[in-house]
Amino acid sequence: MVSEQKPLSSPFGYRSTAMEVADGIDLSGMNIIVTGGYSGIGTETVRALVSGGAQVIVGARRPDVAREVLAEMGENITILPLDLSDPDSINGFADLVGGQMDGVDILINNAAIMACPLARDARGYESQFATNHLGHFQLTARLWPLLAAAGGARVVVLSSIGHRLNGLDLDDPNFETREYDKWLAYGQAKSANALFALQLDKFGEPHGVRAFAVHPGGIATPLQRHLTMEEQRAMGWYDEEGNVHEAFKSVEEGAATSVWCAVSPLLEGMGGVYCENCDIAAPAGDDVPMGGVHPHVRDEALAQALWDKSEEMTGVIFRP
Repeated sequence: MVSEQKPLSSPFGYRSTAMEVADGIDLSGMNIIVTGGYSGIGTETVRALVSGGAQVIVGARRPDVAREVLAEMGENITILPLDLSDPDSINGFADLVGGQMDGVDILINNAAIMACPLARDARGYESQFATNHLGHFQLTARLWPLLAAAGGARVVVLSSIGHRLNGLDLDDPNFETREYDKWLAYGQAKSANALFALQLDKFGEPHGVRAFAVHPGGIATPLQRHLTMEEQRAMGWYDEEGNVHEAFKSVEEGAATSVWCAVSPLLEGMGGVYCENCDIAAPAGDDVPMGGVHPHVRDEALAQALWDKSEEMTGVIFRP
């Protein structure tokens, strides 16, 4: 059963770091996959998990860069090529993982693109929806036997406060009949991420697999590569002197909720919830203007409809 969307008494919060969350938790013997685990909060997510003794596989679109970034973290990291916009690359990654391990204890679907100009993958699918959602949908489907085999696996899906923009249109997910808006496209993809976690948890619970959606917070990372400084100043992210807004998190803080969902004993036996600031999020409202979960990503009928559409678009039948 999907857990109640209600905050817990978490000992961690807004300014907690990933290392603080992982401190004292023994992850030795665990196999963990982190997509995009070599940039921004992905790097700090990997650092915290490796510190607990886990074996971590990083899916990387740029393996050479990943090797350079992660070299100082030790030998418990394996880097494998993964392009989430390319179905063949996803299948190839899953095959390589299956050849190296018998089970996956934690899958963190971290990689993303944001607010980019209109682009389409080889299938003609809009790039943000294709990369952020469909790619992870296919990847999770391909890794499903390993997740189910692990016993008590968790899947952490990175969403965003950007889900409040919604934009989800299952009749036109690729902006073929409506005008492209980079923020609506991002909102659609991030809404899809949260809805995927909701439905995956419902399907996964009988197999011991639980899923969580995460809003990491506002963080200055390469995710903003498609935005000009002028745009970011207009949104209040930076001031005229180039200083980042005081409400932004560091990358260490931004990785904390992903790690919390992956390893916290407080979430044992729970799943299907949207989390932020190292806790289950409260409903969005006037008292939480820059956070909270909006009702459409808690809609179980919409989550099922998205799942059906995702199977249709990817050609991957994923029925755990």
